[in-house]
Amino acid sequence: MRFYVVRAKKTVMLTRRYKSVLVALAALFMASMSAFAQQSNEQMASFYYQNGEFDKAIELYEPLYQRTQNRFYYQMLYESFLATERLKEAEKLAEKRLRQYPSEISLYVDLGQIQLRRGEKKKAEKTLLTAIEKLGNDSRQLSDLVQSFQNIRRPDLAVKAYLQQRERQRNPFAYVMELATLYQAMGDYESMTAEYFSLLDNSPGNMGSIQIALQKALSETSNPKLADGLRSTLVSRVQKDPNNRYYLDMMIWFSLQQKDFQFAWEQARAVDQRFPSQGEEQIFRVATIAHNNSDYTTAASCYRYLIGKGAANQYYFDSRVGELRVKFDRINKGYSISAPELTALKAEYQAALDELGKEPRTVPLMRNYAYLLAYYADDVALASDLLYDIIEMPQIKAQLRDEVKLDLGDLLLFSGSTWDASLLYSQVEKANKNDLLGSQAKFRNAKLSYYNNDFEWAKSQLDVLRASTSKLIANDAMQLSLLISDNMEVDSTFEMLELYAAADLDLYRNRLEEAWQGYESIAIRTLSHPLLDEVLLQKARIRIKQARYAEADSLLQHLVDFYPHDILADDALLLMAELNEDHLNNMERARSCYERILLDYPSSLYTDRARRRYNELKASSKQ
Repeated sequence: MRFYVVRAKKTVMLTRRYKSVLVALAALFMASMSAFAQQSNEQMASFYYQNGEFDKAIELYEPLYQRTQNRFYYQMLYESFLATERLKEAEKLAEKRLRQYPSEISLYVDLGQIQLRRGEKKKAEKTLLTAIEKLGNDSRQLSDLVQSFQNIRRPDLAVKAYLQQRERQRNPFAYVMELATLYQAMGDYESMTAEYFSLLDNSPGNMGSIQIALQKALSETSNPKLADGLRSTLVSRVQKDPNNRYYLDMMIWFSLQQKDFQFAWEQARAVDQRFPSQGEEQIFRVATIAHNNSDYTTAASCYRYLIGKGAANQYYFDSRVGELRVKFDRINKGYSISAPELTALKAEYQAALDELGKEPRTVPLMRNYAYLLAYYADDVALASDLLYDIIEMPQIKAQLRDEVKLDLGDLLLFSGSTWDASLLYSQVEKANKNDLLGSQAKFRNAKLSYYNNDFEWAKSQLDVLRASTSKLIANDAMQLSLLISDNMEVDSTFEMLELYAAADLDLYRNRLEEAWQGYESIAIRTLSHPLLDEVLLQKARIRIKQARYAEADSLLQHLVDFYPHDILADDALLLMAELNEDHLNNMERARSCYERILLDYPSSLYTDRARRRYNELKASSKQ
């Protein structure tokens, strides 16, 4: 009997525990079901809202908001009321929440927006200003209010909010970046630049951040008033305080952004005269950027200035190399050079090498000098010696040595030693199988086979290169492959293709008259042939080398007019644009060529370059 009582008590206790576990599990299940239902309702509400079914969205968002008082649900419900013009309900919603959460002052903006919808402009303005008056010292509160003002496209009120907080904090440099961004959005470029320069005056260490912000503004704003206002502000400040190095540095930076390299050079020279320790660096920087942008005149002036400061100057060595590189690049881009000028330039190169020596730092100078000797002075032997000197340098890196081997291979091909050239190309290809240099070597070998009339082998190699990671190599390989295949199909004897390849080789060897006659013989023999557009392009290139620019322009125009759907049309347009820019000084015609590439050949390899130059020429024409 006693045992039974104990058992009974234990049974009762276990039953109670079991019931409590069941209750807990049931509660957990119900909570999970509720959370699942809420999540499901939220997803449906969002779906309706995104699809413009605002009445259905309201039906779901209302109970969600009433149950949770969640700010997000409030915002979605408020926006849905506005979308359905249920302004009275939206107003009640905002007013009730404002009573519950008076610190959410952005709710005044919601009320002001409703009043604007009703046409109550004065009342709305007063409500919006009340939000600013209610601002405390909470940064989150300020951020929310500014965002709300921007949402209703009132950046002027966001400015007021920032200025009020700046005054309260007694910090004239608070919120500089935020205010400058707002002024930019408003088109108030004067106030924007004033903010940045105020910060620069107080904290020059922020110059880098200011330049990044201004660069972003300049790239985002097509309105020329921004650049004009910035230039005006800089000029004014430099004139008032000519010894302020930071203003001068900003002036140089701005001039480089605008590609006004001559003015940047003048300002860099002014810096050097006042602050010699910083000026030399600025001048060399201007020289480098101008050189890279093909402003050879400005680059040469900068290099000469630094050279004139003597060998003790830290940039003397690089300026000696840079000045000669400018002269080389001018010639290589198509500028003509007379025999006396060539003789003088050779003497300059030799004097520089005698002074600076043959070492890794002068390798660029030696490579250019070798090119000049071989392709313009017809001195292959001395050019070869220079390249061998580089290859045999013990300190030189393997990749640079292989690049010079390609130069030497080109030189040997130029001189007629095709077997030796092919051997060098093969060495470089084998040593650089999976990189760009290997692809360049393979392309050169394929082109050599083309010159030797081994067209089928050349095409097989070019077709492999069409999958190259380098767009330039892939494009060149595709063009030469198509040239071969198109003409193999129409001419089983390859007669015209052989004539064309021979003329190409003459052009490569700088035998301009022989090349011209070769191309001309093709044009004379046939009135219709796939090679005729290529012939026009190559003849134009010959006339450019001969400084007969008007004839070259006419030949290119002929190609574009008669073969607009050919693969070479965009090449012709680009060459014509650069010809008019660099030699004929016809910027309007150049801009028209760039524009046609963008409109008629949007998938061209040259689209990015054409767009950049088109925009730059368009901007300069407005100044």
